Amino acid sequence: MVKIKNNYVKTILSYLLIILGAMLAAYSLDTFLIPNNILDGGVTGISIIISKVFSIPISLLVILINIPFVYVGYRNLGKNFLIRTIISMLTFSIALSFFETFHEVTDEILLATIFGGVLLGIGVGLVIRLGACIDGTESVALVISKKTSLSVGQIVMLFNFVIYCLAALTFGIDRALYSVLTYFITYKVIDLVSEGLEQAKAALIVTEKGTDMANEIYKKLGRTVTKINGSGLLSGEKEVMYCVLTRIEVFELKKIANEMDESAFITILDVSDIIGNHIKSTKKYKNKKSTTRIKEV
Repeated sequence: MVKIKNNYVKTILSYLLIILGAMLAAYSLDTFLIPNNILDGGVTGISIIISKVFSIPISLLVILINIPFVYVGYRNLGKNFLIRTIISMLTFSIALSFFETFHEVTDEILLATIFGGVLLGIGVGLVIRLGACIDGTESVALVISKKTSLSVGQIVMLFNFVIYCLAALTFGIDRALYSVLTYFITYKVIDLVSEGLEQAKAALIVTEKGTDMANEIYKKLGRTVTKINGSGLLSGEKEVMYCVLTRIEVFELKKIANEMDESAFITILDVSDIIGNHIKSTKKYKNKKSTTRIKEV
């Protein structure tokens, strides 16, 4: 009963932090960035441009434009991701409507860029850390990366490049450049809040249920693993699994491992670069006994 209660409290706390993160992101946009015509990247950036040009509420646009992105994320990351993301996006949309009545904190463009970027990064970082998102660009980039030679980071950067070009045409080159600066500040703060999460992560899992867990990881995340036989000094024979994945998949990986083996020991490592021809996910699992392939992220 104690364990169930603790898990319940932990889940509630995670949802509250997701809501807090979404509200903080909305506050930074409404009081620092949008009044000074500074854009965020991704779907939010597109929504800001459309809102300015056609006078459509940005709170409505971020929901409508994100729908296909969320669906893609659900297909690849599962029901848990969907629930958390719906909560974060609804909170984000409602908070945008609420905070738009607030006066801008400053009209000094540099101050708005720096502090708006920092607050936005903290908010988005909290949401990502807890397995959700308020912008579906990255989940779609994950799917595209599995079918092309481009990495997730490259796809997101290309997507944002188009947005900032549109920003230059709409608000002027200076505002587009400030938007780029905000993007880099936000991205770095997201890394700090999310415990230094890089675009690519590596997981080492020590468990007694390696085969079953490997199949579940492949089933839910489309990631294959490398299995290594190991032996603990006190615990005896173990299986060590190595898996390369992206930062938005880390939460779901931990969930799978904890559900299948409570005694599993998990280490998440930063991956600064991936060298070699790594096999990406395929629809068919041709050889269930072979788990020696690692995909590129």
